Amino acid sequence: MGKFAYQARKKTGETTKGEIDANNETEVRIKLRAMGLEVSQVISKAQLTAVRRAPPSPGFTLFKPKVKGKDLQVFTRQFSTLINAGIPVVDALKILSEGMGPGPLRDASAKVKMAIENGRTLADSMAQHPYVFDRLYCNMVQAGEQAGIMDGILNRLAQYIEKAEKIKSQVKGAMVYPGVIICVAIIVISGILIFIIPKFESFFAASGKAPPALTMMVVNLSHSMVTHWWMYVGVIVGVPFMIMQWAETPDGKLAMDRFLIFAPIIGDVIQKSALARLTRTLSTLLSSGVGVIEAIDIAAKTAGNSVVENALLRSKAAVTQGRPFAAPLAKEKVIPDMVVQMISIGEQSGTMDVMLGKIADFYEDEVENAVKTMTSMIEPLLMVVLGGAIAFLVIAMYLPVFNMADAVGN
Repeated sequence: MGKFAYQARKKTGETTKGEIDANNETEVRIKLRAMGLEVSQVISKAQLTAVRRAPPSPGFTLFKPKVKGKDLQVFTRQFSTLINAGIPVVDALKILSEGMGPGPLRDASAKVKMAIENGRTLADSMAQHPYVFDRLYCNMVQAGEQAGIMDGILNRLAQYIEKAEKIKSQVKGAMVYPGVIICVAIIVISGILIFIIPKFESFFAASGKAPPALTMMVVNLSHSMVTHWWMYVGVIVGVPFMIMQWAETPDGKLAMDRFLIFAPIIGDVIQKSALARLTRTLSTLLSSGVGVIEAIDIAAKTAGNSVVENALLRSKAAVTQGRPFAAPLAKEKVIPDMVVQMISIGEQSGTMDVMLGKIADFYEDEVENAVKTMTSMIEPLLMVVLGGAIAFLVIAMYLPVFNMADAVGN
């Protein structure tokens, strides 16, 4: 018999919390119903210890080793296969860790194996390595341990990671082309200013006439880049580095996420990818037996955007007070009406996980279409900007030549 924490509503509508001893969650619900309480959430104390432990602050993680989503997916799929074949968890972890190359996933697997041998549960052991196994992973493993369906839960996790990685790769792929064009533009314009403009300057000096103001502005910029090149390199390298560090802070992340999700062109992709992730996470957690409130809390952290995360957390507060999930979501501008309506239907029919899965399927397809649309809009826009910058330099350099030609003609 173990301890369970519960949250329930009295007949008066008042919310109450507490702890109760029982053999399993079903027994807890039976006891609470006998007390005249409507159960909102039940979670074991072991699970609270495993997944609600706050992970350490990651700080700036640009150069820290990270686990690739593809590697974690393969690990999870193989783990599921070994468990389904009847191999004990400890032996399965030993097989997996010995078969992997050096890295954080291999180290974490070996440490999880040692922790289980010392008497910890699998979920609790994985929770000690939040950079490898996040809260979503630990919660689902906990649900699998309690229900005795670990292989099925791990298979669901592998599918979830696969779809999440697909969305991430689509968004990153859409950013590659604009990034390359911007880098090429910087190199080309810098080359013109450093190597070509000085040759024109010697020609202007030989003519004996003062160049136009536009030409002098470009010449002065060329002088500045030649003599203070280190300053420009520092700006090009340092500013993005500082922005990335600032974006790691809570205020910086919120400001950056707000800018991105409401930005033209790219905002549509960011919003749809965040909705796809959070609905897929909610569907996966709910179908695995995780409570609604805990599922909302975890899904908010995996949305990938602070604006969507805060919207979900505000809705969680309303759900905790006994209100339907769809009601507070309807007030959030970042959550589309279609999502709210389907969640409402899911709540009324008791098929919330199914509805959320359908929403996730829809938005995963929408992300792919939005990426194509964004790419088709960004390509000509970047070409216009790059062409305009080079045309400005060319006009500035040839303007004195045109003036001299007019003078000769007169």
